Amino acid sequence: MSTDNLSVPTTERVDPEHWVDQYGDYLYRYAYSRLRDANAAEETVQETFLAGIKYHHQYSGKGSEQGWLLGILKRKIVDFVRRRAKHNRVSSYEDETDPTAQLFDAKGNWRQGSFPWSTAPDANMQSKELWEIVRECLTHLPQGQADVFVLSVMEEMDSDEICKELEITPSNLWVRMHRARLGLAKCVGTTLNGGEEESNNAQ
Repeated sequence: MSTDNLSVPTTERVDPEHWVDQYGDYLYRYAYSRLRDANAAEETVQETFLAGIKYHHQYSGKGSEQGWLLGILKRKIVDFVRRRAKHNRVSSYEDETDPTAQLFDAKGNWRQGSFPWSTAPDANMQSKELWEIVRECLTHLPQGQADVFVLSVMEEMDSDEICKELEITPSNLWVRMHRARLGLAKCVGTTLNGGEEESNNAQ
């Protein structure tokens, strides 16, 4: 059995006093991009630091300290979204109508040509500029829709786990994601193509 981790005391590997200065901004930006709320971002980062102090003995020192704290923060974000969903349970029902046939196919994928901003959205999703627009557009979605999009697309959680965390049915998850895609498609398309439409009209 390896004794590498025992060679350096945990108290020397973990330095909570410098976490705020070293990682505070990074963790806050990450939390804000997911929760879209300054107070929520501050709360989850604070909870992350407190959990890090409480469980500092679990940090092995093999990975980076920032990565270890980010792992804690991701769990805190999921916890926050779950609590928020429970708090808003009364208004959690989504409109079951489906006005999206012109934008998505039967499987919920982007329909090619629906919006000229991309015929291959997955490639554009790697663009920092596009993600900034998506994050901004998320603030205009109903909270329940934005939350499932964040957990599914940005946090890459599977459907079963999302349903468990938010205590919703698979059909409700599908409806929320479907409408989230519609809202984002409209918002992103309008933002990216506002100037292009004027140019095309001029031609």
